[in-house]
Amino acid sequence: MCEANAYMIQNGTEELIMEAVDSVEPEEDGFRLVNIFGEQKFIRGVVHSLSLVDHKVYFKSKADA
Repeated sequence: MCEANAYMIQNGTEELIMEAVDSVEPEEDGFRLVNIFGEQKFIRGVVHSLSLVDHKVYFKSKADA
């Protein structure tokens, strides 16, 4: 499986946003996350980093970027 977990970095800590993310789609104000179960979430922010070996996607708010 090649899914990743998505996290928001706030105040130096990682907050889990969604597990088993299959798709990250850019939108006008952020990103739409879709997991393997078809659940969707919209994240306002920017991609901070990716850890492909650990299957993690990190986001930050635009104010913190």
